[in-house]
Amino acid sequence: MKINSREEIAHLLASWVECGWLRELDRALVTFLAKQSPDAQPLLLLATALTSYQLGRGHVCLDLQATLADSAFSLSLPPEGDHADGAVIRPAAVLENLSLTEWMAALVHPQLVGNGEGNSPLVLIGHRLYLRRYWQYEQNVRGAIEQRLARSQPDALPVAPLRAALDALFPASGNSGQANWQKLACALAAGSAFSIVTGGPGTGKTTTVVRLLALLQTLALEDHGQPLRIRLAAPTGKAAARLNESIAGAVSQLDLTALGNGDAVRESINTDVVTLHRLLGSRPDTRHFRHHPGNPLMLDVLVVDEASMVDLEMMAALLAALPDQARLILLGDKDQLASVEAGALLSELCQRAAGGHYLPKTRDWLQTVTGENIPEALVDAHGTAMDQAVVMLRHSYRFDAQSGIGRLAEAVNDGDVKTLKQVWKQGYGDLAQLTLSAADDQALRDWVINGAAGQFPAATARAGVSPPVGYRHYLTVVKNERPEIDEPMESFHRWATKVLLAYSQFQLLCVLRSGRWGVEGLNLRIAEILWKEGLLEAAAGWYPGRPVLVTRNDYGQRLMNGDIGITLQIPQTLADGSAVWVSRVAFLAGDGTQSIRWVMPSRLQAVETVFAMTVHKSQGSEFTHTALLLPENLSPILTRELIYTGITRARHWFSLGCVGGMNAVLPDAVQRRVLRASGLIETV
Repeated sequence: MKINSREEIAHLLASWVECGWLRELDRALVTFLAKQSPDAQPLLLLATALTSYQLGRGHVCLDLQATLADSAFSLSLPPEGDHADGAVIRPAAVLENLSLTEWMAALVHPQLVGNGEGNSPLVLIGHRLYLRRYWQYEQNVRGAIEQRLARSQPDALPVAPLRAALDALFPASGNSGQANWQKLACALAAGSAFSIVTGGPGTGKTTTVVRLLALLQTLALEDHGQPLRIRLAAPTGKAAARLNESIAGAVSQLDLTALGNGDAVRESINTDVVTLHRLLGSRPDTRHFRHHPGNPLMLDVLVVDEASMVDLEMMAALLAALPDQARLILLGDKDQLASVEAGALLSELCQRAAGGHYLPKTRDWLQTVTGENIPEALVDAHGTAMDQAVVMLRHSYRFDAQSGIGRLAEAVNDGDVKTLKQVWKQGYGDLAQLTLSAADDQALRDWVINGAAGQFPAATARAGVSPPVGYRHYLTVVKNERPEIDEPMESFHRWATKVLLAYSQFQLLCVLRSGRWGVEGLNLRIAEILWKEGLLEAAAGWYPGRPVLVTRNDYGQRLMNGDIGITLQIPQTLADGSAVWVSRVAFLAGDGTQSIRWVMPSRLQAVETVFAMTVHKSQGSEFTHTALLLPENLSPILTRELIYTGITRARHWFSLGCVGGMNAVLPDAVQRRVLRASGLIETV
């Protein structure tokens, strides 16, 4: 279908907005630019709308070539595979007979589209169309990283003190003959102004960062007698709280006896983790921060955990606020889902990590200061500066050869459908699969109530691991273990802690937000199933046992986006001395103390029921038994990264439920990658 006039494009965009496919923001931008430039062609206005829409889906720009090659996948329109009235014209129909040459010719409009110079609202680089602000973010991030890579001089560090400190922090185990990548990562980060440590679940990223902090402070104290100013940050409150707890525990247990100044090193290690927004000093109702090039952060080293969740705009602000002499270290899993906002920075910067690509001189220096042998296959005489800044942790301490979860995650990550099917056939004790039907909720009922425990192989008894459970487990604790009304509050604190721990034993994850198999429909259905089973007193309202997810940071209540609380009844003493039951939502304090914060339901303005949670919202969390539900139809957002992220939320048990059977969408989904349009890596 050919769009011949501005009126036609306006009507088309209005119909997409009405269907919920486009945001009103996308159409508003087009309307504004159309008024500013009455001669803009319809195809230019269409490209503008799609560029703005792509930003909302995490793409930095609109890749014109990719869009024409496969508009359904590149654009995800309709989103989540939604079906609408047949009268609504779909993007594929509009773009069907359009050539790249014709589309780019329509973009020749100096007032609206430039090549980077000037102040045009759109920037065209090759076949990538940007909104200017995001093109500028990309340029700033690229330039800042390149400057830091150019300043990295690892061979300027004194070899003997570095080798001694590394040997003290990583005593030789003499067990495998394989390279100790944690030790190599610490050495590389110590010698780089910019570095990345990436690795999957259980590869020891937290262990690595704790020993890295000890290494940096050891060298600083030995060199000039003063510790470095080190700050730790994470993109979300949940990730910050989790890292704070894990690092505090790891530092307290860190064996520093082999270091001559171990006590001073331990005291100098900062364990306080903050969100990036708090680090930079967010200002209400503005995109700007208190810290910027004119008011840089006061630090020597910044460590950012869960870096896969950091978007392009935030990274640009972060790099701009760093002092020139400061060292930046990013930690994260390159294969996880990227940030909700635009950009997939960690994935792009680590796309060659598996192959190493270390220059011979990098290999020689690392081997000198660590004593570790880097395999020749990871050496590349043509490696880039970026390659020399990345270390991938390659050994999982959580998933061994007998772990089906580890094997499954690896097969999904490789896009290997054949191995994926073989893993399911081998009967691993920690894996289960079940088929769900739209016409029968029995399988869903067994899954959410009992965790589909009967679907796991018979040999589910595993040393030190409790069997797989569903939501009956925590709801039984809610119902049967509540203290009496006249018992002290300490008893209710202990009860709430036990309830929250029991809740973390099972979590259902899904792909979609809307529809029967999305979180909105599932949360209603699951509440009703549990109510009919007698596990809930009601299926709506603030009933005891209702789990809620915080969806927006609330600094007044000290709650962060992603925090989970459980509604419970506790006593409140009246003026006459009698006590009545009142509803309060119990949250873990998030400071590593396991203390409870009680919040009145009326004070919670941004929460939603969370029997079912999207995979995106689960990032940064782990559950003893993670259940992942795949819909019956292949959705544009159902990709390899999403399934991998869902699987790796599981600590001991993983169950996969597929509407219509495992072969309905899984084989196709694991072969589809999140390829966010961007030009960042071209010259980094």
